[in-house]
Amino acid sequence: MNVRQQELHNRLQIVRQRMAQACAKAGRSKESVTLVAVTKTVEPEVAADLLSLGVTDFGENRPQELWRKTNAVPNGRWHMIGHLQRNKVDKTLPLVALTHSVDSLRLLEAVEAEAVKQNRSADVLLEVNCSGEGAKQGFEADELLALVEKIIQLKQTRIQGLMTMAALTQDPENARPSFIKLRELKQKLAALLAGTPHTLQHLSMGMSGDYEVAIEEGATLIRLGTILVGDLPNP
Repeated sequence: MNVRQQELHNRLQIVRQRMAQACAKAGRSKESVTLVAVTKTVEPEVAADLLSLGVTDFGENRPQELWRKTNAVPNGRWHMIGHLQRNKVDKTLPLVALTHSVDSLRLLEAVEAEAVKQNRSADVLLEVNCSGEGAKQGFEADELLALVEKIIQLKQTRIQGLMTMAALTQDPENARPSFIKLRELKQKLAALLAGTPHTLQHLSMGMSGDYEVAIEEGATLIRLGTILVGDLPNP
């Protein structure tokens, strides 16, 4: 194990321990939360190192980087977590297990059209702007509930849950209201979509600074970058 791999191993041990503690505090099993390692700032070799250390899920913000890294690390389970332009849906869809960042009706319709064209199912999360920040993308809560009829009409796209990004803050407790809002919205939407293929099983929320609070509020997918791969030593 080289210096970088040892550092990744040590960081993973700490993160997994804190994940387990947060799950225990919330009365959840540690298996109910999946760590998605965000590799947007590092080369594919780091993703390969993480894979060898037992990390199976990886997230990318930019489609072009996702294309490059899925080619280099094909055994990973890849997630699109950043903004996806409609003209990049066709090439991205076959490479990802889950798209977290469907942030508009136009993008949802583009994903559906491409899934039909490629004759494949597309598993997606709907991104919600729970913090109310103008710079953030995503659906408003009321807007999402009004989309139920359109969601029911989808043929190849399956809504697997919701995603949000809390406002950046020094105190992770400040993120809790956003996470509560997303959880409650998921419950409302799931009730309206009961009996359909849209299971809404996932809440993608929580990043390096607030993932423990997110787990306490029901996150099933946490997206960790800096805490895992920031400022790594050379091998």
